[in-house]
Formats: sequence, C-alpha cells, structure tokens
Amino acid sequence: MAKVAFLGLGVMGYPMAGHLVAKGGHEVTVFNRTPAKAKAWAEKFGGKTASTPKAAAEGQDFVMCCVGNDNDLRAVTIGADGAFAGMKKGATFVDHTTASAEVARELDAAATKAGFKFIDAPVSGGQAGAENGVLTVMCGGAADAYAGAEPVIAAYARMCKLLGPAGSGQLTKMVNQICIAGLVEGLSEGIHFAKKAGLDVTAVIETISKGAAQSWQMENRYKTMNDGKFDFGFAVEWMRKDLMICLAESRRNGASLPVTALVNEFYAEVEKMGGKRWDTSSLLARLQR
Repeated sequence: MAKVAFLGLGVMGYPMAGHLVAKGGHEVTVFNRTPAKAKAWAEKFGGKTASTPKAAAEGQDFVMCCVGNDNDLRAVTIGADGAFAGMKKGATFVDHTTASAEVARELDAAATKAGFKFIDAPVSGGQAGAENGVLTVMCGGAADAYAGAEPVIAAYARMCKLLGPAGSGQLTKMVNQICIAGLVEGLSEGIHFAKKAGLDVTAVIETISKGAAQSWQMENRYKTMNDGKFDFGFAVEWMRKDLMICLAESRRNGASLPVTALVNEFYAEVEKMGGKRWDTSSLLARLQR
C-alpha cells in the first residue's frame, strides 16, 4: 500500500482514482477544482479530500494527475498552491494528462531540481477503459521512476510501458491519436460508401472485419455509427485538442501529417454542426449531411 494523491476527477480521473483504492488498496487523497465532486468521490470510495493541489501532495509517495491541457496542468503543479510545492523528496509525480511533450520536459526539469521524480503517462482507452481499469498507459521518464510507479499505475492499466525519457509518453500518445484519426475517417467513408452503394452495412462489416480492414474502431463503433448515434466515447472537442498538439509537434520535428491535418479540419466541421461533444466516430455525420 502506498500513500497516493490524485488531482483531477473528470470522466477519466474519477474512476482511475477509485481503482487505486478498490483494486490497489492504496490510501488516496483527491483534489478537484469542484470540491463537491471530490467530496462525492471520497464518500463513495472512502478516501480523503484536499483543498489545494499542494495540500493533496504533501506527504504522499505518489501524486497522479489527469486534467485538461498544458495550462490546466501548470495550474495544478506550479505556484504556491501547486502540487510541486508539496511534494516530498524522492516522491513521484505521474501525469496522465494528454498534453505537449514540451510541458512534460518542463515539469520533469522542475521535479528533478526539487528532488522528486516525474513521469509523463498519457492514457488511451477512453471512459470505458478508465471505468473498467483496462487503460493503455504510455510513459516517459527515468527508468527508476517508472519502476517504482508501474505497480501503482497497474490498478487501472491493462498495458503500461516506458517508451523513453521525459516527453516520450506524450509523443507516443500523439502517434496513437494520429493513427486513430485516419482509421475513423476511413471507416466513416467506408460505411458512407456502402450505404450509397445499396449494400447491407452490417453484412459488409461482418465480412471485412475478418480480414485486413479489421480495427478496434470497426469492431466497437460501426454499429452505433450506422445507427447515427454518436455519444459513445471520446468527444470531438477533446480529439481536436489532441490533434492540434500533434500538428504543433510535427511543425517542430518536421514530420509530415497531411491526413491528420485534413481530419482535424473535418472535426472542425463536425463542431460547427453542433457536434462538439459527439464522439469521434461522428465524422460519418459530416459525410451524411
């Protein structure tokens, strides 16, 4: 059992923090910008609450974090009331936010200077993966920091791997989102084409999903897409945030991402259709306008 804090109780953080208690058996203190949500979590799982990130981090062996973006992350880590001000020497900060590699390296440097460890550890698997404790966790940081944190992360992970130094977890999550963007657009166009061709979409997918076209998106999303239902996962506005991070990084490293840039624009069109909170499979709705 470890003493753990968790910062950020959104759709991902709330169940992840719960698994730390229920599956990991850890002593958990939570912080959330909306205190009522932290109180509700503590009542459900039997943990403690803190009024600031600093207070949550004080005396903890590990501090986990899952917030919205780079600015949110800096808000809960840096400053007088930030978690970094409360971290004890030798403790480990594990950031599950999908953010830039740049901020990961920045926070790793700050942690090293202050005498504690930092791991950037974005996750994939969506709300369902968080609730079921089967997330994929992509990590960047020092080997010793990862070795200590991996058994704690295991409470909500099916797959967890160290990919390299600080920032490597975020870069790997960018690869993940780049791949998903192209897959979802391809599946959307395939379903759209099948409908226009007068084919039985279910029969088509049941057939081609047993061959080279198979993907997680095809297996898990084609039915809801075919039914025009788009409230089953990762929201468009979140995907756009992630794709913008990918595109910004590509401008730094020289990678060419023409499909990713195009799909990002397609998602912008979905947002204009009122689909900000539709799931990412709603690219089909754009084709069927």
